[in-house]
Amino acid sequence: SSMASGQSAENLDFASVQRENPEMERRCQEVIDKCWQLGDANPILFIHDVGAGGLSNAFPELVSDGGRGGIFELRNVPNDERSMAPHEIWCNESQERYVLAVSDEQLTQFSEICARERAPFSVVGRATENEHLTVTDAHFEGNEKLETPIDLPLEVLLGKTPKIFKDVTTKTAAGDELALTDITLADAADRILSLPTVAEKTFLITIGDRSVTGMVNRDQMVGPWQVPVADCGVTASSLDSYHGEAMSLGERTPVALLNFGASARLAVAESLMNIAGTDIAGSDGDRLNRIKLSANWMSPAGHPGEDAGLYEAVKAIGEELCPALGLTIPVGKDSMSMRTQWDENGEQKSVTSPMSLIITAFGVVEDIRKTVTPELRTDQGETRIVAIDLSMGKNRLGGSCLAQVYKKLGNETPDVDSPEILKGFFNAMQTLVREEKLIAYHDRSDGGLFTTICEMAFAGHTGVDIDLTNIPSKEAGDNLSILFNEELGAVIQVRADDIDAIHAVFTKHGILACCTDVGRINNEDTIRFTRDGDVVLENSRTYFRTTWAQTTYKMQSLRDNPECAQQEHDVKFDTEDPGLTATLTFDINEDIVSDLIAKDAATNEATNKGNSTNPKVAILREQGVNSHVEMAAAFDRAGFIAIDVHMSDILAGRADLADFNGLVACGGFSYGDVLGAGEGWAKSILFNANARAMFKTFFEREDTFTLGVCNGCQMLSNLKDIIPGSEAWPRFVQNKSERFEARFSLVEIQESPSVLFKGMAGSMMPIAVSHGEGRTEFSSDEAIDAANNSGTVSMRYVNNYGDVTETYPANPNGSVDGITSLTTIDGRVTIMMPHPERVFRTVANSWHPDSWVEDSPWVRMFRNARAFIG
Repeated sequence: SSMASGQSAENLDFASVQRENPEMERRCQEVIDKCWQLGDANPILFIHDVGAGGLSNAFPELVSDGGRGGIFELRNVPNDERSMAPHEIWCNESQERYVLAVSDEQLTQFSEICARERAPFSVVGRATENEHLTVTDAHFEGNEKLETPIDLPLEVLLGKTPKIFKDVTTKTAAGDELALTDITLADAADRILSLPTVAEKTFLITIGDRSVTGMVNRDQMVGPWQVPVADCGVTASSLDSYHGEAMSLGERTPVALLNFGASARLAVAESLMNIAGTDIAGSDGDRLNRIKLSANWMSPAGHPGEDAGLYEAVKAIGEELCPALGLTIPVGKDSMSMRTQWDENGEQKSVTSPMSLIITAFGVVEDIRKTVTPELRTDQGETRIVAIDLSMGKNRLGGSCLAQVYKKLGNETPDVDSPEILKGFFNAMQTLVREEKLIAYHDRSDGGLFTTICEMAFAGHTGVDIDLTNIPSKEAGDNLSILFNEELGAVIQVRADDIDAIHAVFTKHGILACCTDVGRINNEDTIRFTRDGDVVLENSRTYFRTTWAQTTYKMQSLRDNPECAQQEHDVKFDTEDPGLTATLTFDINEDIVSDLIAKDAATNEATNKGNSTNPKVAILREQGVNSHVEMAAAFDRAGFIAIDVHMSDILAGRADLADFNGLVACGGFSYGDVLGAGEGWAKSILFNANARAMFKTFFEREDTFTLGVCNGCQMLSNLKDIIPGSEAWPRFVQNKSERFEARFSLVEIQESPSVLFKGMAGSMMPIAVSHGEGRTEFSSDEAIDAANNSGTVSMRYVNNYGDVTETYPANPNGSVDGITSLTTIDGRVTIMMPHPERVFRTVANSWHPDSWVEDSPWVRMFRNARAFIG
């Protein structure tokens, strides 16, 4: 809401709370997707999301943008609270709503799409040629004063906004001098690594689904040890392309306490530094111009000094920096209520946030495979580590993490001193990325050079030697400011043989003076900083790594199962941990169904004029399911015709499983999992006589196969009464961690009759995991033994040493004996909690061996399905 917290007279601050409904948003998105996929027949003429101001903003803008007016009836707005006043219905900002324009001729078609997706909608009004806004209220029909609460020309509402003049005062914090002589490097290092701004944040990352769509190329976790240090996110544009998009963030909020303009400039620059390690589309010299920015402004409007500060910051980037860089900020949002106040024992208290600018940078990526991560590589021969300092030795500490951990503010802040140098840096990095000269890349930001080096070493599970001797500084030997200043900069790892070529690129772009060869990796598991041959800071990588992990460990211990938190923390002390690996018992590059696909194509061309007779697989979903598109793509690659089948199609008789060779129940959150994992979905089958009979008949057909993944796995486990040979199956319950888990886990394929895993037994490879209720629950110890002895366990979690495990996080849900997939006695029905469809492409794996090309090993199970059908 656009109201500062604490201003309401209510005891509960309802105005500041917006409650989400992600499953409803999923249903709405499915409707929108189905409509735009119709191309020219798309029934949606115009669409507007409902955000700030609610319908009072969305409906007028919807019709005005089309050069129309509108008549709207308030009581047609879907609303479960009938006592709401007209202005509450019109202005509330409840979530997951859209307003759309649909023609009369296509309203029936649109209604059918909504019914199929179970997405509620209502016709609230009509567009008019007269640009006039009329809002009626049938509840007060007959009352001339109340039956038409709004009746005015749109120009009055949306016309040219008059300029606002404010009398404001510039005010910033005075700052204070940092007494550097009283600070030791070792103490500063410990404090910096423990500061939440810098510290590991795995506890926040693994509770969000990072692999859905099967198009995520670069998530937060980096390398075989899955360390959360990625600079940006990268996604593929489609499930068959190497083109994509990159997104990065930039913010320097603490700097705003001392310098509003510098804070804004640094936010823009940081977003560019973070995205510089990707292959942005465009020709040399113009890739920076291809970046688009979004600005999220947050400010305590009206607080002394803040209005003037906000103006200064907007001017600094809108009129100065961005034009100098050739950048635009086409979109953004704001929140001007960053202040809360309350009464405590008769005394008024308040907390005010400083102005915050969050910049999001977006860019089209030419080749997502060229994205460079912060992982220091130990398998690339002789390499060098190069530090790049765009401030060329200014080393200003105002607003830094170093100041914060000593309860200081500092005085002089970092800044973007030269847009030309920033532009030269970006263009140089783009050249090196495209020419594949960079092994590792990480920008310098919170925590300074020390943190940058540490995070790169953590990701690479290696020690490193860094020589500070030749790094420029205002005062000779000032190690503290060199290590912990947060000026714009970066660290790169390059091959020793490429140093001359890299210097040539730096020279071309005018940044050679910013660069210093500072070190190399070591095999001692030690992070060591020296000057003139003397050690100034040294400790084991493990020590720094586990110090950095303290924040996430303690947060997990409080929020989640503390036993799991302890197990995950303990793993970080293992210096011999080999990380994720892949050991295959089959040829990853062998396409076992290429002959079948070629035969299908020839038959289709010869006998059906190009109409496909390939086997059909039903991609089954229920409301809330979200992994069906990537599942369809995986089966399409294996030579199937993948058909989208909603449970509403089954229940309404629009689809019959008799028409399919395969059935796949996809992952997601059917019915929001409010009835338990997949149980609502299963009950919609079991308690409908026709659906139950249809599924039972399909399972009994010997020419079919069935796969259930994640939510589909849970659902099928609840259908075992009608699935022959599934007597040993468990049910799936809440993860042992008591938390949703999004991981990239190592599994081993077991010897089993599963037709999908034929020829894959003994293979160990990573796979995406994304569930909250994946722990197997058997009725007794005897039932566990029966499952293990039945030969129907088809996949287990293993640790990085290849041992079957129940230990977290290698086993993300705590399933007994690592069990995460089972099949039936005849192998035709297989259920599994992990998501093979999200990683069937190599580029969709958070980590993979360099030798993998387009197909990941998981393609084999989809091709096995095609081979089974014949």
